[in-house]
Amino acid sequence: MIRGLNFIFFLALTLSVSLFPLQAGAAQLGVVVMHGKGGNPGKYVNGLANELEQAGFLVANLEMPWSARRHYDVDMNGAANEITAALAAMRAQGAQKVFVAGHSQGGLFALYFGGRHAVDGLIAIAPGGQVDADAFVQALGQHVSAAKAMVDAGRGDETASFGDFEGSRGTNSVATTAAIYLNWFDPNGAHTTRAFKNVKTGIPVLYVGPKQDYPGLISSKRANFGSLPQHPLTRLYEPDSNHLNAPSAAAGEIVQWIKQVANR
Repeated sequence: MIRGLNFIFFLALTLSVSLFPLQAGAAQLGVVVMHGKGGNPGKYVNGLANELEQAGFLVANLEMPWSARRHYDVDMNGAANEITAALAAMRAQGAQKVFVAGHSQGGLFALYFGGRHAVDGLIAIAPGGQVDADAFVQALGQHVSAAKAMVDAGRGDETASFGDFEGSRGTNSVATTAAIYLNWFDPNGAHTTRAFKNVKTGIPVLYVGPKQDYPGLISSKRANFGSLPQHPLTRLYEPDSNHLNAPSAAAGEIVQWIKQVANR
């Protein structure tokens, strides 16, 4: 559960500020948008969310547990439940087909979600943050070991300071429980490279890999894309953009791809 917040209040607040109304005559399509590590709905993904809304889609631009404010306050299942609730709200407003899009760590989590829940399509924008990558293992190994020791000792619900890692900024501290931290950062867990190959068969993926992305993400792009289950509408789009601006740079392509998948 969310520490220090009433879950229902939190979710209602999140959706109330980010679920836009469906335009008259527009396609009945819904899209969840997720920001990257340390970000928020108004940072880097807001341009994409606005363009999707202008195209007539229902849009839920969510603040996720990896934001700078939330510090991993729920585990991966809790984060998935927030997406599920947003999709249910859009379906209740008339969305016939729904999509999940994410930037950076949000892109990886979109793929994780697509390995466990049925959606009509996934958009992974410069996906990253796999905790089984060498850089993460080296930077966070001691923190993962400390969290595991606490869980093994029956102290998994205790809050402590652990490390998070981002290739462009290095290591920073997050305060969460040992059990939640281990759920997100265990290199043998689910928030790993395995998310690419574990997407449910039958779900198409638009993989946005910007040409000026971080070197590590460029070097792993082809292998990660190749790990996705085959689908005739799965494709790699490479805008001439850097990592941070990729959501806005790819917005037009994302709109067209969603319409194609939805047979519009």
